[in-house]
Amino acid sequence: MADENNTLLYVDDESINLMLFDKLFSKNYNVITAESGFKALDLMQKHPEIKLIFSDMKMPEMNGIEFIKKAQQQYSDKCYYIISGYEINDEIDEALTKGLISDYFKKPFNMVELNNAIQKNLEQ
Repeated sequence: MADENNTLLYVDDESINLMLFDKLFSKNYNVITAESGFKALDLMQKHPEIKLIFSDMKMPEMNGIEFIKKAQQQYSDKCYYIISGYEINDEIDEALTKGLISDYFKKPFNMVELNNAIQKNLEQ
């Protein structure tokens, strides 16, 4: 069982991506998944132990940056990342520059890169 203090939230509107992230990281971390930004905000309220948040960029209703901006208003102590199948656009670049997100990862994501980012932030 993963340590509750090492809780990750992954937000993606595609269930296959949620299952893949959970399968890859649940051995070492407590993984919570959400299929939308709205669901993720609800889960963040219910699970204050969440430390790191990974979000897909392109989702219906609310994209990843919009979700992170809303989440940051209440949870500015968390660390946020974007994972996207698309190249960095102006919105992602601005979020990186302003420190809204800590990093950007391209899909299909590299598990080692994500794990290194997780370890780096959980050690702080």
